Amino acid sequence: VCDIEVPERLSFSYEQLKRYHLVERCVHVPAREGSEEEILLVHSSEHLEVAKSTQTMNEEELKRVSGNYDAFFFHPNTYRCARLAVGATLQLVDAVMSGKVCNGMALVRPPGHHSQRNAANGFCLFNNVAIAAEYAKLKYGLQRILIVDWDVHHGQGTQYIFEEDPSVLYFSWHRYEHQEFWPSLKESDYDAVGLGKGKGFNINLPWNKVGMGNSDYLAAFFHVLLPMAFEFDPELVLVSSGYDSGIGDPEGQMSATPEVFAHLTHFLMQLANGKLCVILEGGYHLKSLSESVCMTVKTLLGDPVPEITGEMAPCLSAVESIQNVRAAHKPYWKWLMYEDTSFLQNLSTKSHLLKAANTNPSTEQESKMTNNDEAVKVERFLELHMKNILFPVPPIKTATTTDSKGSAHLLPVPVHLVKEMDKTEIKALVSGFYADLVKEDKTLLSLGSMLAILDKILKKEVCNGIAESPTAAVSVAVALRHSVRFGFQRVLCIFVGDMQIIPNTEDGKILMIHICEKERFTFVLNNFLLLLKDAEGNDFFSAVLGFILPVAYSYQPNLTVIAVGPNRSLGISEISLLFALLQGLAESRIFAVIEDTEINLMQSVAKALMGASTPHFGVYVPPTQEKVNKIKILRDQFQQEWKMLQCSGKLSI
Repeated sequence: VCDIEVPERLSFSYEQLKRYHLVERCVHVPAREGSEEEILLVHSSEHLEVAKSTQTMNEEELKRVSGNYDAFFFHPNTYRCARLAVGATLQLVDAVMSGKVCNGMALVRPPGHHSQRNAANGFCLFNNVAIAAEYAKLKYGLQRILIVDWDVHHGQGTQYIFEEDPSVLYFSWHRYEHQEFWPSLKESDYDAVGLGKGKGFNINLPWNKVGMGNSDYLAAFFHVLLPMAFEFDPELVLVSSGYDSGIGDPEGQMSATPEVFAHLTHFLMQLANGKLCVILEGGYHLKSLSESVCMTVKTLLGDPVPEITGEMAPCLSAVESIQNVRAAHKPYWKWLMYEDTSFLQNLSTKSHLLKAANTNPSTEQESKMTNNDEAVKVERFLELHMKNILFPVPPIKTATTTDSKGSAHLLPVPVHLVKEMDKTEIKALVSGFYADLVKEDKTLLSLGSMLAILDKILKKEVCNGIAESPTAAVSVAVALRHSVRFGFQRVLCIFVGDMQIIPNTEDGKILMIHICEKERFTFVLNNFLLLLKDAEGNDFFSAVLGFILPVAYSYQPNLTVIAVGPNRSLGISEISLLFALLQGLAESRIFAVIEDTEINLMQSVAKALMGASTPHFGVYVPPTQEKVNKIKILRDQFQQEWKMLQCSGKLSI
């Protein structure tokens, strides 16, 4: 009866992990069966007894019991497999919470997110992730757990279990098509925000058409999930990781390619001090599933994130859904307090549904043939696509140089020391290409360190680097021109602090964003310049998540340069998080130029560049109305240029 939820889902994924040499880099956590007591944390004793009784049933009896549930099919081994799925999930939670590992993934089946307290549903017998959340609360005393469900189906079982519980924030995006797609529930729509004390802690983002892609998923993170998650401040993140939301899946019919899951994973790693457990749910195109699993695990291991592909512009239907979620949740979240939110009518897809209802459906046999042809096409596409996006990981993660002040030895041990560039070589380089920028000897001397590290990054010998400079603005101007001369076509440069930006003459190849305390008018020739004034404290989240990240992802740089100068309005933890979030871009190529030589800042940036979890932010304070309005004005001003801004504020489509 069921020909997609098959054992090959695990064996294909595991074999692909081995082909990428990822299995050998992971700590192996042995599976065990979940105990009855653990299952009863979520499920009723009646449900458990029915499941147990199926072990000795014949085929007719199994069919009869299965018929009591929606899209569930019992086998004599189902009960034991489901207990192993629960136990493996809890083993992973224990490994992460005890500090044995930073994060991890549980490859389990059957999946769990549709199963309810008293019912199996949609291939799911026991709700692995829900049990994990209750287990973590009980065993480790956790008070805030985030569950992110990126499966293409709504995890209604998880919603029902936690809809009155403010200690669990549940986020699900799912194919919905105005209630036409399974499980076809009214409570899967955006206005189901939770019940009682749990109001505001259930977030449903319905996709009302198929074909959603990378930019739609990223927009959902930037404009809904991440701001909520940082305000919620979870102590543990659990992912109901269904890859049927990826390209080629016969259930989802979406267009997102495997590398998007690397980016989503990377963002979630910045929460809960890095405590992240990814639990397999759906995913039924074996090639798409296995490549997406590998992208997730590579990111969990700290590998550079591949560049995202596709046009960075969410579709109108995605914009409508995101706007509606924000409007529905405005009463419950501080970050939405001053945001423009209004409900939209989803006109872009309701008319499409009417047309679809009037078409003649194809026969089942024709449909199967079409699906098989499509599956083969996607497999061929993914073979080529993965070859194009994957790249050799540089042997060194983070580099700096030995300096006269000797502060390099105070940085974390894995930071690699490179030799400064020879002074004669610097002078020749400067006189040939940068004489108009370098006027003082002290700047000339500091360029030896800066260019030595930058060259290693440009040649892909190191992933990222950190340099001190007494004149950061001049060093960065040289670095930008040097990078363009090297052949980089799109360089993102973010200035933090009070410094005089030197105009660049590279035509459209550099995008600058300045986060500063003082309002300035800076003229930049043939170049973009965006100005964010004084994005301090919790205004930082509204600036970074609502503006900087959407612009940066729209731009898709080949290199990111971040300069930190004096009189900065951002604290050390905010600067570190900025570095961490931007590592999703440019294959994680980031160059830090720091004028302020405060050792705590240098250490924190170095840790962020090496992939350490970001420091805790403390109690969330909402952004001020003045700052939110300034970000809003910038968004309105630039959303035609940078389409990823279009999911918040006024629409200009």
